[in-house]
Amino acid sequence: MYRFLFSSKWLGYLLLAAIFAAACVGLGRWQMDRRAETLAGINRVTSNYSAAPVPFADVKDQFSALSAEREWTQVELKGSYDVAGQRIVRNRPLNGQPGYEVVVPFKVETGETVVIDRGWLPIGNNNPGRPDAVPAPPQGTVTVIARLKPAEPGLQRGAPDGQLASIDLAAYSAQLGYPVLAGAYGQLASESPSVADMPFPFPKPSTDEGTHLSYSLQWFAFGVLMFIGFGYAARQQARNAAIDAEDAEAQAGDGVTAGGLMHSSGPAARRRPVPRKRKNATAEEEEDAILDAQGF
Repeated sequence: MYRFLFSSKWLGYLLLAAIFAAACVGLGRWQMDRRAETLAGINRVTSNYSAAPVPFADVKDQFSALSAEREWTQVELKGSYDVAGQRIVRNRPLNGQPGYEVVVPFKVETGETVVIDRGWLPIGNNNPGRPDAVPAPPQGTVTVIARLKPAEPGLQRGAPDGQLASIDLAAYSAQLGYPVLAGAYGQLASESPSVADMPFPFPKPSTDEGTHLSYSLQWFAFGVLMFIGFGYAARQQARNAAIDAEDAEAQAGDGVTAGGLMHSSGPAARRRPVPRKRKNATAEEEEDAILDAQGF
């Protein structure tokens, strides 16, 4: 009944269904991997973002090579800003608005230099390509609470003087002319003493995992539905083949019957039947016949 499945046409259909299902599974797994990354990031935010700050000495090595699980860890540093080394980072949107971020080298009292991202500024109206004003950091000794963020890769594009294309700490260090810890930078949480004019603070990262799970389940469902559709099409094909076979058998039976009838109507079949001998009429039959003839 299902021998047609071994035909080249149906084997081709099965191959296409398998390829489509494999692609759906791959896309579903990709969405699951993205969800796992998102959940890991959410876990880091919930664990580290609001935790008590740790001393710089305890996490100094993280500024050289940041471990993923230590992202957003709050660190307390004491030192001074290098105002001359301040830069703005281009193309940094916030809440859908274009703008810049302000980064400043921070010389820790123990001798190391790290980079602090002090906040966000909108694009300017007076000078195209730069903010209208860049607030200066506080002077003298400052206590900073900053959250660890990994250094960004370099981009294949330049930037005007006083600006950076990304927070590429190695390239920033080359501009400054002195070494900075290039594995991570600090996103400012607070500083003391503070100044009145500040860049806009960064909002807390989102802890919404998004739609990765629903998308992955949809892709898996598409893969299963492809085989269900293939099975349904095969079943319909088998049913149609069975109906065609029944119709062919019925037509063949009708042909045999018609042939038999045609054969029986030949010359031999058309011979007149032998007339039966008439029996002698009884007296009652003769009397009825006479009455019928007279109209009674």
